[in-house]
Amino acid sequence: MKYTATTLLALACCSAHAQSSVQVYGVADAGIVLERGGAAGNTSNVSSGIASGSRIGFKGTEDLGNGLSAGFVIESGFAMDTGASGQGGLTFGRQSYVSLASPLGTISAGRQYSPYYKALRDIADPFADGLAGQAANLMVPNRRMDNSLRYASPKLAGFSTELAYSAGEVADDNTRKRALSGALNYDEGPLALSLSHFRRESASAGLHAYNTLLAARYKVGNYQLHAGYAFNRGMGTVGGGGSSTLSNGTSSPTGTVTSATSVITAGTIGVPGASSRDVVLGLCATFGPHSFAGSVVQHMDRSAANQDARQYGIAYLYGLSKRTDLYAAYGRINGHNGAPFTVGNATDDGKGQRAFNLGLRHQL
Repeated sequence: MKYTATTLLALACCSAHAQSSVQVYGVADAGIVLERGGAAGNTSNVSSGIASGSRIGFKGTEDLGNGLSAGFVIESGFAMDTGASGQGGLTFGRQSYVSLASPLGTISAGRQYSPYYKALRDIADPFADGLAGQAANLMVPNRRMDNSLRYASPKLAGFSTELAYSAGEVADDNTRKRALSGALNYDEGPLALSLSHFRRESASAGLHAYNTLLAARYKVGNYQLHAGYAFNRGMGTVGGGGSSTLSNGTSSPTGTVTSATSVITAGTIGVPGASSRDVVLGLCATFGPHSFAGSVVQHMDRSAANQDARQYGIAYLYGLSKRTDLYAAYGRINGHNGAPFTVGNATDDGKGQRAFNLGLRHQL
């Protein structure tokens, strides 16, 4: 009896110092998607995850004392229309990570959203990466980073920063397939700003691509103004990636090389990837249960193909409650010289240059 009482007392002391909680959450989203202007013709679909990707998730925290806390998130995407798993069939393909937080910031490891993507979704895009008008139809979203380590600083005078590294996990070369992302953020009062960057390396040596985004959001009463400008560089090399040797040459006492030929021995030297720019301008307005969103996205191709494109998007949402809403949205892309862009939504990339959405979203 004495030992039982001692054990119970020890357990009570431990639980007093290590409070924990686990939360189940999710989104159920389904509706109708009408697509027009696609290469294969017009389509009419019952689709899942139009405004927000349908998901079920679990997240928890444990207070470790002395300002420390541990946490985790595992989140699985699925299709409401078929019951299939999302993100290519991954069990927890949306997010899966563990974290440790302190007054100095939070460190997390796993499959996570990139700092670049969060700046695009939360600040620049009035559609928050969903519905037919989402900015990601024309802009590179860089959503998730596998095998990643992330650091998020505490907020100080409105400023905060995030840094993330995704390991490529290629033997004998830690640069191939890796990705890096970072953001410097300001969020105080009605104004939110973010300068973010994302860089990814190819599986081939010396090739990389990057995106840099300046995003802004400003609240005025019932209105929110959104803006973003992105500089993009496709896969290529910049100032490297090859080597050359001189052969069959002679040199004079002054160092001048004569009758020499140059031979490239390893790859192409300094071939940059395709360059482009993106601009998004948008507006959100909320009046009671009624919400409206609209945006214009311009893609400016700087390559020889000159495949510029412009997207127009509008949306209306009606809140039936705090957790349930009805929505309707329309998006249209005008492309030039065979620009390969299509109007998608939160889950699908889309197949046409015009799309109409009508659906219901419920948040658990």
